[in-house]
Amino acid sequence: MKKRKIDIAVISDVHLGTHGCHADELIAYLSSIRPTKLILNGDIVDIWQFSKRYFPTSHLRVIKKIISMASNGTEVYYITGNHDETLRKFAGTSVGNFHVMNKLVLELDGRKAWFFHGDVFDVSIQKARILAKLGGYGYDLLILINRFINWCLNKMGREKYSISRRIKNGVKSAVRYINDFERTAADLAIENGYDYVICGHIHQPKKEIYQNKNGKTIYLNSGDWVENLTALEYSFKRWKIYRYNHDKLSPFFADEELKSMNMNELISSIIDLKQEKADTREKDEESIGD
Repeated sequence: MKKRKIDIAVISDVHLGTHGCHADELIAYLSSIRPTKLILNGDIVDIWQFSKRYFPTSHLRVIKKIISMASNGTEVYYITGNHDETLRKFAGTSVGNFHVMNKLVLELDGRKAWFFHGDVFDVSIQKARILAKLGGYGYDLLILINRFINWCLNKMGREKYSISRRIKNGVKSAVRYINDFERTAADLAIENGYDYVICGHIHQPKKEIYQNKNGKTIYLNSGDWVENLTALEYSFKRWKIYRYNHDKLSPFFADEELKSMNMNELISSIIDLKQEKADTREKDEESIGD
């Protein structure tokens, strides 16, 4: 199946290891593209809520797919978020085409782009981590209940309904928080001379021009793979929001190799990929020594 070639794909807030994660849909999306760069903008693995009792094979396939893309030439940048903050101690680490960092700055066709997750603006996380984690569990439970409701609605031939989106759009404080988040990110980007500022964290896909007395910038948010199933794509000098539920140009499916693998085979293949990289690095070092 022919894959779409794009310069950059950005995904965030996948929350692998939670009931809300749409892993199969994400694998289908990743299998449909061939990006030069893949930017994972935080909260890919939900370490806050990680449980050995719940980590389906489909979630492991996402990890396998990302490693496979890196092995096949895609530069993969893993930007840490609050739910995977444990990885921040590895910031600056690179293994082949896979890089772990807390933020990223790229020059795109003469313009500067600033990538970071966005939890730095969240006072509830910075000041009350326990409450924030409890909120995460509550959100996961809400998504699980919402899935059951949507299953019932689907059986009745009715449209899906998002409880959390209804809450976010109906509670003034939530709307104000999102607006403040976007404005703060845009103001900081303008102050530091960035033409683009690309975030995740708030699960609200968006592309908008922000302007103040000091200049302007384009604010972008990649959304999430829990409710919105969205990504950002950069190609032909422009950004677009990819919406899985609306933008499928053809019925993409996950790689057949990934679909047929069981849990043990997936783990084994990931280990083999790591060993292959280590062997290649060792050969390169030997050739330099000679």
